[in-house]
Amino acid sequence: MNSTARRPRGPTHSPTVASPAGQPREADGALLFGRYAFPPNERGYCGPDRADELLERVATGASGTALADVARGFEGAWPYLELIGSLLGREPLDPTVVRTYWLGGPELARCGGRPFVDSLETRFRPRLSRLEFERLAAAAVAGATPHHNFHVFGVYPWVGLMRGGMGDAPLQVLDRCRIRWGRLEAIHGDTAVVTSQSLVWDGRRLVLGPAGAETARLRRDGHALTHAVQPGDWVALHWDWVCDRLEPAELAHLQRSTATELAAVGACTYSAPATVLA
Repeated sequence: MNSTARRPRGPTHSPTVASPAGQPREADGALLFGRYAFPPNERGYCGPDRADELLERVATGASGTALADVARGFEGAWPYLELIGSLLGREPLDPTVVRTYWLGGPELARCGGRPFVDSLETRFRPRLSRLEFERLAAAAVAGATPHHNFHVFGVYPWVGLMRGGMGDAPLQVLDRCRIRWGRLEAIHGDTAVVTSQSLVWDGRRLVLGPAGAETARLRRDGHALTHAVQPGDWVALHWDWVCDRLEPAELAHLQRSTATELAAVGACTYSAPATVLA
């Protein structure tokens, strides 16, 4: 994390659109991207070394070309946004494209199949063994889509590590790295208690386990990723952060896309760890 990251000169607040429940929803794709991209970036796992700037821009609504430049630096996510955008006839940071990548939705049905396999071949075939790539492509044929959770379940090496008997650490990484949902139960200062389902390894594949309570972050140094949330809301989580409040349709999309990616990757689980991290 870069504590000397360049600061925005002033907030440029993005427009919002009315959601079905009448609450404002982000109409700026770069800000929406940043809500979900910040948690792993803060840990140094992906994206440019500009975490402080990213959090401040998202929290203050300071979008524009500087934030778009940060988004393009996420080498794992950006090609998926480009693919989804090209297939939907939209720009990579169009809000629909960004929301589709992180949360899913009906648009994902137009983004799988042959175009997805071709994209995976371009990106990953030179960096994987023949068997590893064949299994990755087979997951796409089995119904996987360019959703963030596919990248976590299918491309990351942790499933292979679990099959190799590496214990609980890989499972915890997969569970934290995926976009997951939970019900906000209570707020205590800068943290929240959220009830959510964790991943479980049944010896052959990943499945969702029973719901349990966890603590998630709402703010750091006065900066939050989310719109206003309150107990009873359904929220999206990435690593240990609450990223946003979920509308009922968004919750259903995330649940459905997660089930789809788990099933597709589970049908073609790696027997050895892949070598690609992004």
